[in-house]
Amino acid sequence: MKIGVDLGGTKIKAGVETNGSIIRQNTIFLQQKDSLSATLTQLINLIKPLTDYPATSIGIGVPSVVDVERGIVYNVANIPSWEKVALRDILEEEFNLPVFVNNDVNCFTLGEHRFGVAKNYSSVVGMTIGTGLGSGLIIDNQLYTGHNCGAGEIGLLPYRDHNLEYYACSNFFDSIHGTTALEASQAALNGNKKAINMWSEFGVHIGCAIKAAMYVFDPEAIVLGGSISKAYPLFKAGMLETLNDFAYPQSLKRLKLLQSQDDDISMLGAAALVSQDLKVKV
Repeated sequence: MKIGVDLGGTKIKAGVETNGSIIRQNTIFLQQKDSLSATLTQLINLIKPLTDYPATSIGIGVPSVVDVERGIVYNVANIPSWEKVALRDILEEEFNLPVFVNNDVNCFTLGEHRFGVAKNYSSVVGMTIGTGLGSGLIIDNQLYTGHNCGAGEIGLLPYRDHNLEYYACSNFFDSIHGTTALEASQAALNGNKKAINMWSEFGVHIGCAIKAAMYVFDPEAIVLGGSISKAYPLFKAGMLETLNDFAYPQSLKRLKLLQSQDDDISMLGAAALVSQDLKVKV
């Protein structure tokens, strides 16, 4: 048994993994995010009941740059008090278990590769579409983090007058169209033509992100996750149309485009960090 933790800027989920399933989990919404001690106490109190199980390790995914070797997280998204936190040392001292820390999207991608829809593929790009556009990489069945745990950040590639993330996440709805993804999806499902066209346009941007991933990594599979990916039927047509001009048609034909099916997949991926060879490839 292993404990997997999915730490977000709003809430934290922690669960006990065994045989590829979460058998118990706890969730809390973060309070007092300006206080490092308060947020760490919330995290510890969330994990503590799970240690009643005979867990052998703890894995945690964090929305930040991570020093994987030392388990230090930097400038965690939406938690201003977490500028530099030696998370591994803190949790190992508290629980007397080995702790493994990585980026949250890397955990999502690893979870999909080990337990989810991408488990039959050796090279995978995981893309989470939500408040940002995050990406993780599996290369030759190994999670690839890069030298600074920053590999695969497709969303930060230059695109139009900003970057891909600016147009391929919730910002597209909030800042560009003055609505939310949820409101836009409800309107589109009700037949609103403006909303339908909005999702088609969003699909164009997602398609461009997928093309970038294909040109750079040429994976067997790309897995889409995150809250906005649940609206996949609304942006699928625009996305596929954008992919039609990809320079290598045979590569496109062989690519598997997958949608995440498990809301616990990031916890499963975090739990799997213990068995993952995270040595930097050069």
